[in-house]
Amino acid sequence: MNKRRFYITTAIPYVNGDPHVGFALECVQADVLARHRRLRGEHVRFLSGTDDNSLKNVEAAEAAGAPVAEFVDTKAERFAALRGPLELSNDDFIRTSVDPRHRPGVERLWRACAASNDVYERNYEGLYCTGCEAFLPPSELVDGLCPEHRQAPERVAERNWFFRLSRYEDELLSLVESRRLRIEPEHRRNEVLSFIRGGLADFSISRSRERARGWGIPVPDDPSQVIYVWFDALGNYITALDYANSGDSYRDWWEKADERVHVIGKGITRFHAVYWPAILLAAGEPLPTAIFVHDYLTVNGQKLSKSLGTPIDPVDLATRYGIDALRWWFLRDVPRSGDADFREELLAVRANELADGLGNLVNRVITLVNRFGPPGGGSVGSRSDAAASASLTAIVRTPGEIDNALGRFDFRHAAAQLWDLVDEANLFVTTTRPWELAKAEQNADAAASRQLDEVLSILLVSCRTLARELQPFLPAAAARIERALAESDPELGRRLFTKAELVK
Repeated sequence: MNKRRFYITTAIPYVNGDPHVGFALECVQADVLARHRRLRGEHVRFLSGTDDNSLKNVEAAEAAGAPVAEFVDTKAERFAALRGPLELSNDDFIRTSVDPRHRPGVERLWRACAASNDVYERNYEGLYCTGCEAFLPPSELVDGLCPEHRQAPERVAERNWFFRLSRYEDELLSLVESRRLRIEPEHRRNEVLSFIRGGLADFSISRSRERARGWGIPVPDDPSQVIYVWFDALGNYITALDYANSGDSYRDWWEKADERVHVIGKGITRFHAVYWPAILLAAGEPLPTAIFVHDYLTVNGQKLSKSLGTPIDPVDLATRYGIDALRWWFLRDVPRSGDADFREELLAVRANELADGLGNLVNRVITLVNRFGPPGGGSVGSRSDAAASASLTAIVRTPGEIDNALGRFDFRHAAAQLWDLVDEANLFVTTTRPWELAKAEQNADAAASRQLDEVLSILLVSCRTLARELQPFLPAAAARIERALAESDPELGRRLFTKAELVK
């Protein structure tokens, strides 16, 4: 039987500054989905990368007094380097300015849209927000400012190439309404539907070479223009699969994949849920199957942003609090819908939860097994009392509950299912009091001996289930737990997690 194929991507961020913790959230969410599908036996390909060709990057390089290519290389490397500190498992990382797969793939995509008569040239004048890399209608401005970046857009007039988005209005509406193009959560789907029903206007897909400062991919057969960064950047999801040559990767991971999932932030929903599917329709290529939109991390209600000057370095946080605390906070606290306000003390809270709850459980179980002997291999589940029944039910239920939660991109609910099992196992220790059963066993109480054997068996199965199901969430911690259990090493058990205080 052929394994299912699951292709998952993050958005590719601009490299006008260093990575911040908001993008780290997206990386970890995508990583959990990728690791979970691998754990369930699926073939997985996980892509991330950087959007190098943005005018924002050019302006940031100019402000820094650095050559654009040099500036972009330095910043892009910092994004690629997140893989280690964040424990990411991406199979590929694409940089749109230097990866040899990208430019020919974008050129092929452009020509495919042109062959469908969906690319044409005309004069245009409008209000352009460099932060969004998009023209904004006056109706979307707030007090004359871009609502996303809080800056006044620039009035731009030039002759550009346009994409015939209006042609795909009915088809896009049908795709989203029927959920053949799945957009989660539901309120984001409703926003996309409202936008489409309001009427789709053709949009510019090129910029003058002069305004782009010569940076970007030239328009095929028109070197006076460069390809609009969003047309360029969106293409990365297929150019990384060797779309330019219709290679095996493209066939396996795009054309034949069972699921093609984009994980993105809410500020770029329109580009991914409207523009990108329309471009693919014009090119005659399959669409993504699902787009999961996460909300923002904020500090005191303000969006984390490189351009707004509110970045928080995720590598620094992982260094000071530990990657377990950072990943666990992302997954345990950030809701499926709604912004999450970030405070460092919350990392300390989650670090201590891991130490006091999960770490203490595993340590107690290893200590009990070493003290009273390993269970004799009796049948787990022969006891009929309520405590054993509740623990066994939790063990059996947890994997399926996690599957269901991650299937709807609800990371917080999935993490809560894991923690329910931790709580249930800790309660089982307290309720059954295996040390008292051991005393009775020493008095030749055969029933107590059988009960102790099963209690230890249930506790070991609980810990092994936790170690297995924890792998997508906290991969290094899960490996430490598995090793401690396999070696029945109480010292390893004591050192599974480190308690934390707020680092000043």
